[in-house]
Amino acid sequence: MGQTLAEKIISEHAGKKVKAGELVIANVDVTAVQDGTGPLTVQEFLKLGKEKLHNPQRTILFIDHASPSPRKELSNTHTILRNFSKEYGAILSDVGAGVCHQRLVESFVNPGEILVGADSHTCTSGALGAFATGMGSTDVAVAMALGKTWLKVPATFKIEVNGNFKKGICSKDLMLYIIGLIGADGATYKALEFCGDTIEKMNMSERFTLANMAVEAGAKAGLFVADEKTKEFLRQHGRENKFRSIRPDDDAIYERIIKINAEDIEHTVACPHTVDNTKNVKDLKNIKVDQVFVGTCTNGRIEDLRVVADILEGKEINPNVRMLICPASKDVYINALEEGLIKKFVEANATILPPGCGPCVGVHAGTLADGEVCLATQNRNFQGRMGNVDGKIYLASPYVAAYTALRGYISAE
Repeated sequence: MGQTLAEKIISEHAGKKVKAGELVIANVDVTAVQDGTGPLTVQEFLKLGKEKLHNPQRTILFIDHASPSPRKELSNTHTILRNFSKEYGAILSDVGAGVCHQRLVESFVNPGEILVGADSHTCTSGALGAFATGMGSTDVAVAMALGKTWLKVPATFKIEVNGNFKKGICSKDLMLYIIGLIGADGATYKALEFCGDTIEKMNMSERFTLANMAVEAGAKAGLFVADEKTKEFLRQHGRENKFRSIRPDDDAIYERIIKINAEDIEHTVACPHTVDNTKNVKDLKNIKVDQVFVGTCTNGRIEDLRVVADILEGKEINPNVRMLICPASKDVYINALEEGLIKKFVEANATILPPGCGPCVGVHAGTLADGEVCLATQNRNFQGRMGNVDGKIYLASPYVAAYTALRGYISAE
């Protein structure tokens, strides 16, 4: 019987051939926490009474959600992570380094590995051909201590996309379309395996967006075959020697196969307050916005910023709109500076935020006022997500975000 990507990777780490639905103990290559979940993970690790981490050089602590800290309570939680890193030798990614999921793909995760992180969007690294998944703080603490975790091997949905996108359509539009199609819980505890010639033509940034939002359909992981584009990405980040390609078997068994024609995808928006409440931009009439946010682990990469800069160049954003732009990592920020993108943003009257999660988590930087509307390139639009239950969040691509900032209402032209 053939195996899916998820089954193959987990089999290697469980020391036996596994199939969907099976409960296994698997070796873990990388563990990660962030400043929201990390302090609890540290607390649970200490309860285990272990004197050392299983693999400190691949245990990463990220300070990205409240970066820099907006109040003393959060500053104190940051101190917990900094002190733990010093005592146990874990890697610390401190204020300004960037969002954990972007940093993980830039520096820490390789094809064929298993990553467990105390954050639901850990699945982003699946675009590298790794089995990357979010877990609770206690489970991650155990993985940090033992280098192992338990999990149920997920069944897989095969998402096959072929054809060419229309002008201006982004992978974010595709992912919002998929989530609208199957529902926010339509793939609960499944793996999404992306394939097809459209996927093969995508750059890594576009693939990261798809993997990142797999969890918004309830999925345990989003997976891609590692190919030459993956290899080039690893080369650019000093890890070409870590490249390997694992492919699903031709006779792999999938729970569901979804075939999509890329030409059918339109500019898509997720409307308040669920990610699967999707509509085409052309069907949304005169929805005025107060704030546009470009960034996050979903669409804060250099390719996303280029899209926005090209549209904004030589123009000014609507005077009734606040536009916030947040590079996903320090490397992205440096690239944007070197390419002159930051200058274009500032000239268009946008505000630049330091690398990190920024307004997405509602802790600081860009909290909405009562009744305000924000169009964001982030991955969630739950009520209260950006710090105010009386705010409304629409999700869209960087392309739509740029035009919306110029027009003052949701637009793709």
